[in-house]
Amino acid sequence: MLHDLLGVLQEKERRIEKLQHQLQQALRQRFGKKSESIDPGQLRLFLAEIQATLQALPDPPVPSEAPPAERPRNGHGRAPLPAHLPRKRQEYPLPEAEQICRGCHGRLERIGEEVTRQLDYVPASFFVREHVRVKYACRKCQENVVVSEMPPQPIEKGLPGPGLLAHVVTSKYADHLPLYRLEGIFERHGIDLSRQTLCDWMGRSAEVVEPVYEAMKADLFRSKVLHTDDTPVPVLDPTRDRTRLGRLWVHVGDRDHPQIVFDYTPTRSRDGPVAFLGGYRGYLQADAYAGYDGIFTRGGAIEVGCMAHARRKFFDAEGTDPARARVALAFIQQLYAVEREAKDLPSEARQALRQARSRPILDAFRTWLEAQQPAVLPKSPLGEAFGYAFGQWEALRRYLEDGDLDIDNNEAERALRCVAIGRKNWLFAGSDEGGWRAAILFSLVATCKRHGIDPFVYLRDVLARIATHPARAVADLMPSNWKPREEAARGHGSPESSAPLDQAVATG
Repeated sequence: MLHDLLGVLQEKERRIEKLQHQLQQALRQRFGKKSESIDPGQLRLFLAEIQATLQALPDPPVPSEAPPAERPRNGHGRAPLPAHLPRKRQEYPLPEAEQICRGCHGRLERIGEEVTRQLDYVPASFFVREHVRVKYACRKCQENVVVSEMPPQPIEKGLPGPGLLAHVVTSKYADHLPLYRLEGIFERHGIDLSRQTLCDWMGRSAEVVEPVYEAMKADLFRSKVLHTDDTPVPVLDPTRDRTRLGRLWVHVGDRDHPQIVFDYTPTRSRDGPVAFLGGYRGYLQADAYAGYDGIFTRGGAIEVGCMAHARRKFFDAEGTDPARARVALAFIQQLYAVEREAKDLPSEARQALRQARSRPILDAFRTWLEAQQPAVLPKSPLGEAFGYAFGQWEALRRYLEDGDLDIDNNEAERALRCVAIGRKNWLFAGSDEGGWRAAILFSLVATCKRHGIDPFVYLRDVLARIATHPARAVADLMPSNWKPREEAARGHGSPESSAPLDQAVATG
């Protein structure tokens, strides 16, 4: 009887501890800082234990390449205004009465000028582009009337030009403006466009650029290393009285194949990643989601773990077992210190530095984990962190094998920020079809950002010419290969230009 009561008491204590941990995590997410950084002063308290563990291991070889010199820091002060911006000159000459010398009363002559540059803004505006099809006829027989052809448009017989479509896509998927806000912005300009109309335009735009998306996907699969991650997206479901969760998956290519390709699935089942990545051959860096296991077990993709996920587990466990959690965080901090040194090294030198410096730290970390494991409750937050580290250990160590691999999957998590920020504004997708077209348009916008391209300029140009572009050369329209035409290279245009094409197509 007493033994049963003690078991019930221990179970209640574990449940209370778990609930306290969940409450602490919820409060930190709601009100605390999002960074997982720890005060270095606290971690120094545990360095002695780490150093003692490292000294018990054999000395590693020293890499031949010296670490790069420290980068010069940028100075402070106002940055110069971009050279491509148009200049509007305003001169302020002295009044005639003040152009007299106060000494000899002779007339002052102009000898130079002082220029003060000020950044100003003129709100963008709509304009109407008139496509004039010239009609011809034979005056002699009064027959044979011929009308010139109109170039193909993104939406045949549709109202929007390529610039307006590009503006709506950029506003929603790059600037995170929901369509109802764009509806209100257009209304202030006297233009009546319903959000349903704008939504239809987004669907049509995604259909038009889908060949470019497929070309990006084909190039992505040539990558030696892929980063992948997913995030939930609320989706309207007419069969329910509330939204359900769909998934947007991001896939980030390597430096030689710099594509960012999104995919959408109605659920988070393993069928989604298997269908998209089943044919990939190379390193695949991801979190420990079981849906990727089928890809790895087939032998095509090689699993690479994410040290940032392991660090997050120990960081979350700090409130319940601070001493052990901070020792683990100190080990991981040492690994990231090596990565900061290796950041600018070539691939071979980075691998050599990791073998010399990171491998002993990982070996010592594993030894410490094994020594501490018997004293840690498996179902406690720290026990879950230990379980994650042991279960992913080979994948976590794999970045030592190749200098082209990263220690974590932060590349994919950064690529998902556009979805996370946008989700706070547009709140949900209207349907699974809406999720799919969002994946296509997010892919183009995110890849433009990766290459430092203005997505509006890119989309305006691609939407204007993709209908007549040769299908065999569609890869030339990928953001990584795109070469803008002269008119697109001028950007949004300037209010001083007299040419209609140089006028801003979009609203502010």
